[in-house]
Amino acid sequence: MTKLWDFPGGIHPVENKDLSTTRQIEPAGLPDRLILPLQQHIGAPAVPVVEVGEQVLKGQPLATVEGPVGVPVHAPTSGTIEAIGPHPVPHPSGMDDVCIFLRPDGDDRWCDRQPVADFHQLERADVLDRIRQAGIAGMGGAGFPTNIKLRPPTDRKVETLILNGAECEPYITADDMAMRERADQVAAGLRIMAWILRPQRCVIAIEDNKPAAIAAIRAACQDTQVEVCVIPTKYPSGGEKQLVQILTGLEVPHGGIPADIGVMCQNIGTAIAVHRAIDLGEPLISRITTVTGEAVANPGNFDTLLGTPIDHLLAQAGVQPERLSRLVLGGPMMGYTLQTTAVPVIKTTNCVIAATATELPEPPPEQPCIRCGMCAEVCPMDLLPQQLFWYAKANEFDKAEHQNLFDCIECGACTYVCPSAIPLVQYYRYAKGEIRTQQAEQTKADRARERFEARQARLEREQAEKEAKRKERARAAAEAQARKKAEAEQAQKAEANTSDAPAADERAAKAAMVQQALARKKANSQGNAEAAPKPAPVDREALEKQRDQARDKLAKMQDMLTEARSNDDGTVDKLERAVAKNEERLKRAEEALAQANESSPPEATAESQPTPAQAPASAEEIDSLKAQLEKARGKLTNMQTLLDEARADNADTVEKLERAVAKNRDRVKRAEEALAQAQAQTGEAEPAAEETPPAPAPEPSPPDLNALKEQLDKAQAKLETMQGLLDEARSSNGDNVDKLLRAVAKNEDRVQRARQALNEAKAQLATQDAN
Repeated sequence: MTKLWDFPGGIHPVENKDLSTTRQIEPAGLPDRLILPLQQHIGAPAVPVVEVGEQVLKGQPLATVEGPVGVPVHAPTSGTIEAIGPHPVPHPSGMDDVCIFLRPDGDDRWCDRQPVADFHQLERADVLDRIRQAGIAGMGGAGFPTNIKLRPPTDRKVETLILNGAECEPYITADDMAMRERADQVAAGLRIMAWILRPQRCVIAIEDNKPAAIAAIRAACQDTQVEVCVIPTKYPSGGEKQLVQILTGLEVPHGGIPADIGVMCQNIGTAIAVHRAIDLGEPLISRITTVTGEAVANPGNFDTLLGTPIDHLLAQAGVQPERLSRLVLGGPMMGYTLQTTAVPVIKTTNCVIAATATELPEPPPEQPCIRCGMCAEVCPMDLLPQQLFWYAKANEFDKAEHQNLFDCIECGACTYVCPSAIPLVQYYRYAKGEIRTQQAEQTKADRARERFEARQARLEREQAEKEAKRKERARAAAEAQARKKAEAEQAQKAEANTSDAPAADERAAKAAMVQQALARKKANSQGNAEAAPKPAPVDREALEKQRDQARDKLAKMQDMLTEARSNDDGTVDKLERAVAKNEERLKRAEEALAQANESSPPEATAESQPTPAQAPASAEEIDSLKAQLEKARGKLTNMQTLLDEARADNADTVEKLERAVAKNRDRVKRAEEALAQAQAQTGEAEPAAEETPPAPAPEPSPPDLNALKEQLDKAQAKLETMQGLLDEARSSNGDNVDKLLRAVAKNEDRVQRARQALNEAKAQLATQDAN
């Protein structure tokens, strides 16, 4: 014989179970409309997978759950989806929730079912998945998904599996009648759950006030290792923690579950649902519900489709409205009063009590606590209900929680024995709700604080990374500036080395050009018909040497520029200016040599034959020169258009385009001069009576020192402005340091060019004054 233990407290209320055990289980029939709430379980609510107007079959899924905690909802019969929307659901608050409204068609057509001939051939995970897909949740009142409960943590081995058939609360007889009439299905469901958990011990616990159920279960479990334990009748022996203590002598730890001590409890109705899901392939679409009370003419137990309205169930039991005083969903100890009969039957609905005024009278007014201590004597959890009541009433929730408020199972024993008619359970529920609300708000605040701290840390990290990048850019800019300066110095040294050799020849050529200009000026000032004095002889060899050196240096600078552009280093701008400067020098050397040839042509031979340089140009050469001129003019026009657009957009390429325009303008000028010279040579080749001496070149206009000084002042002012912006950006660690460094370097070059132009103009004026 199995050894039994006892638990503290407990009461023996009037059972009133005989009202509903005189008749067998009857079908509740098919109502006009089924109302299926999307949340009939603990966990996330189900999500509809059907649409309004859709035709569905019996057992077809109507809603599924995406998260791990939850089970789907199925169609209890075939019909049409009439609507999806809010409707009152079974809850103490009487609140509305989203429901699916199904209009039965009366055909009761099943969808495809997949029964399992031998579940032993399946994997345990497959069996658990079938239980989940069947929508099975705990049918004893909690509604916890059965597949999760049958999968305890790996570190918690279940040694004892208990099937709870105590059904200790008064009036309720659903499990009692199920064990009497469907004992074989109970045993079959227990076998499946035992195969999944593999416990050492399987126990079916039944109170001793159910002799017919005890006999039926013993017959069904004959020749098996399942123990049928008969326990004393005492409320609340059907509570999970109390039943574990009765059968094992172990107490579930504070805040824990029976699996923590190697025990698991399942309900009788849950075992039947597991059997039908695995062996028959049927989802959970109905349950046995007790309809009792003195206000119904035919109390009994009904096999009810889920979603059946309570008023339809009361009509099947023969409700007498004139006698009905209170309508209670659940038992008289832990149930609650219904505000409307429109709520539907769900997976956890086990009883509906239609009570008369004498059967369940209104509670008397609450009186002050007399500190009798009876509530503490009957508490099955060995708590101090009086202390919990005072703390809950004073809103001292932290003290109530310190007194293990959440260990209260809300059995109602303390309220049942209280002589002052204090609704103690209501105070405890209120305190639990407030504590949960505060905990949710605290959790929300903690998450907000964590998000804020994470954001602050992220901003600080980004600021540090930004500062490190800024310092790296500044260091790179400084290194680039130093490298550019060194390369510029090296280029200047190379330019100086290449320009030292022809310096004397260049000065001599400049002096010769000055002499020629003075001679032309003197010849023009005489104003008579006499021929101008013959200019002094010019050293053509020096001029030709100067031109050749300028060409060599220009070619060298162009090669260096090409290499710099291919390497994309920082000397491109510097080399572009050097190339332009050498192009100007080559141009001046060529012009000086051309003027020398015009003013003092080489002596003719004895036969007075023209030299090859003086030979008249052919028509093909003139056409080629004209084509070159047109090409140069077209390119100049394009460059001028790009320059105008850049100036309008205030782009960074204005200065570069200005140099390109100047370069192309010089090319056009040289092409025009070459064409004019070729045409002049062609005209000179024709016979003439007398050779006309070349006209003297026009005297160059003196440079404007004031304009050059103004340009230099503007360049210096802009450089100072850029330098100030750069210093300010460096002090504030701005993002535009690199850009300002480039701007300062560019303005330094402008100042240098303006100063050089001014110095050259002063030197030219000084030379003219000296002559």
